[in-house]
Amino acid sequence: MKNNLWFSIIDNVKTIIYALIIAVIIRSLFFQPFYIPSSSMEPTLLIGDRIFVSKYAYGYSKHSFPFSPPLFEKRLFNKKPNYGDLVVFKTPEDNRTDFIKRLIGMPGDSIQFINGKLFLNNNEIQRIKINNKFKIRCGPLRPEVNSYEETLPNGKKYIAVYNKQGTYLNSDKFEVPTDHYFFF
Repeated sequence: MKNNLWFSIIDNVKTIIYALIIAVIIRSLFFQPFYIPSSSMEPTLLIGDRIFVSKYAYGYSKHSFPFSPPLFEKRLFNKKPNYGDLVVFKTPEDNRTDFIKRLIGMPGDSIQFINGKLFLNNNEIQRIKINNKFKIRCGPLRPEVNSYEETLPNGKKYIAVYNKQGTYLNSDKFEVPTDHYFFF
């Protein structure tokens, strides 16, 4: 009886260890779940949304694995992202925080806001004002916003909202360095 109990405990521990190994492999190589903690991507992604992200879409880096071990410097099976892709990334300065943003600038591009309009390489991004009354959150505030369907150079469309006053009316011109991307 005591022997059977011991074998049962060992069998359960083995099952848990196998399940953890499988979960780490799936999460590291295939898909990883993320929780949306802020309103920065509204109305595309809302606070509290849960998404699964493909880990192999752009290849693998050290950040593809738990704790970002320095196994290799370069990205393996590297594929370049496209305009309009939603990308999860970490900044070089903050290796702990995951950011989820839309890619709007490729290496060598210039980006600027002029009178509230977005310019990519000195060409205005096509946009159509839409009448949806999106209610975005900015902390405790619910600012008035204008909603647009924007079209990037590759034809990818998305909905963007901009505060009616203040932010993104005018900006400096940003030049995207080599091997870098601009997210918004």
